[in-house]
Amino acid sequence: MTNLATDLVRFRQETLPGGEPFFAISMQAPRANALAPEILAALHSAFDALETSGIQKALITGGRHFSTGGDVARFYDAAHSGHAEDYSDKVVPPLQSLVLRMIEMPVLFATAVRGAATGGSAGLLFASHLAVAAPDAFVQPYYGTVGFAPDGGWTALLPDLVGRAVARSWLMANQRKMAEELHRLGLIQDIAAAPEDRAQDLLDGIDVASALATKSLFWNAVRREAIKSGLSAEAKAFRQLIGRGRTQSLMQTFLENIG
Repeated sequence: MTNLATDLVRFRQETLPGGEPFFAISMQAPRANALAPEILAALHSAFDALETSGIQKALITGGRHFSTGGDVARFYDAAHSGHAEDYSDKVVPPLQSLVLRMIEMPVLFATAVRGAATGGSAGLLFASHLAVAAPDAFVQPYYGTVGFAPDGGWTALLPDLVGRAVARSWLMANQRKMAEELHRLGLIQDIAAAPEDRAQDLLDGIDVASALATKSLFWNAVRREAIKSGLSAEAKAFRQLIGRGRTQSLMQTFLENIG
């Protein structure tokens, strides 16, 4: 385990209440787990360790906020210095790869969400197989607010889960969906004050072989190829928009409003 992973993403083998091992992946990066290159690299290190371990159940958690998505301040700085596309290449493709790995790995992923899961970080929720949210949890895209194109599977993955009309409206109107609505849509299975504990209970009660068979049938080869193509298209669209003067202006306004 590298210092980078220890500092930004803690990962370790733990035991479920019934005695079965699971892999705990906890994001603990600055700025509410903003998806900067460093945390994305650390998450990939955690996934590498998970694959090596042979464990087939995993839980991804954050802190008070699950993740606020891409770090707008760092995108703005990169754009201001003329390196917007280069910086986006260090963020969006690694995020897309994480989402794809969650779909393709022979692992049952659960997610426990507190507070914000915004922008591309919601892709970790979309790619999970089980999820529990705290009562204060919410998911919101924010792409139009800052002039970005969607990433993390908002167009490549979410429409398969909630329907195209819901996904389109969610993105276009920048809707904030709270835990109750996430539950109604089927994106989470429960709402709990201690979502990490409840997610472990759900993982504990599921037969791995049955769940992985369901996963492989649900995300079959045709769907996986479509998701891969969609994620690639998202990354291309993101890169095309990130260097615009309009995007830089929107980012500046956003940062001023939250400052």
